Amino acid sequence: MQRSPLTPELLEMVSLIARTGSFAAAARALGKVPSAVTYSIRQLEEQLDVLLFDRRSRQARLTPAGAELVQEGDRLLAELDTVAQRIKRVATGWEPVLNIAVDSIITEATILDLIAEFLALKPPTRIRLERETLSGTWEALVSSRADLAIGVADQPAPPAGIQSAPLGEVPFLFVVAPDHPLADVAGAISDELLMPHRMVALADSAQHMTPMTIGLLPGQDVLTVPSMALKIEAQIRGLGCGYLPEPLIRAELKAGRLIEKLRIPQRRPALLSYAWRVGGREPGPAQRWWLDRLASERTREALIGVK
Repeated sequence: MQRSPLTPELLEMVSLIARTGSFAAAARALGKVPSAVTYSIRQLEEQLDVLLFDRRSRQARLTPAGAELVQEGDRLLAELDTVAQRIKRVATGWEPVLNIAVDSIITEATILDLIAEFLALKPPTRIRLERETLSGTWEALVSSRADLAIGVADQPAPPAGIQSAPLGEVPFLFVVAPDHPLADVAGAISDELLMPHRMVALADSAQHMTPMTIGLLPGQDVLTVPSMALKIEAQIRGLGCGYLPEPLIRAELKAGRLIEKLRIPQRRPALLSYAWRVGGREPGPAQRWWLDRLASERTREALIGVK
């Protein structure tokens, strides 16, 4: 049977050309001369009997066939990496990589403290953090991009192969900057009072699951930002108003950079949890270390900033 001309090296080369936009840039990244990269791609095109790049433009643009190859090639390369990691895990017992999805509501300092404690053990496991928001934290776990998710909010019962445990409860406050028009409103802020004012919303990092939208009124002006830190800063600058987690804005409230206002209806606290993949096997040493730390009430309180 004739072997496929596709190899991991060629798949990576095609993907790199697509990302950099030129054969020359890809050649520099690979440490090759441009003619060698061009020759390899022409050979591949001849063997597949398709054109992968449209050479009529100055940039290396993918043809539909090329785009499909990049998409499927990236998936295949990821699967090859997964196989390699599994083999290493069988040989050493330790996970080569532990992927941890951390929601933007979780305090970064505590996560870094835990990483420092873990790395002090000099384990063979590398830690890869993904900063996620809202449904994106859960999606990272169920899509196998993460082995452990910290700060999962308002999700249904976990599916087979995933376990979860409570992390804690985080109160949210409706806050505005001191110079915001709503700062001088006496009493509760109703939907009618809020409607003319811009809200600052946190973008859900989910790519495939239905994104969450919290606290927005239909048709209301909204400024969407990619991180909790930017949301806090935007509200401090008076670019909009909205709910923020109380533990992350204590200093701003105390200094008067943000003012709490009564909002009717009030938002209930976020019930957070942490979840991990089990896949029919016992956790590896690295994952077990993290689960042991998360079982500590003190660690959980520090992660969500409980007083």
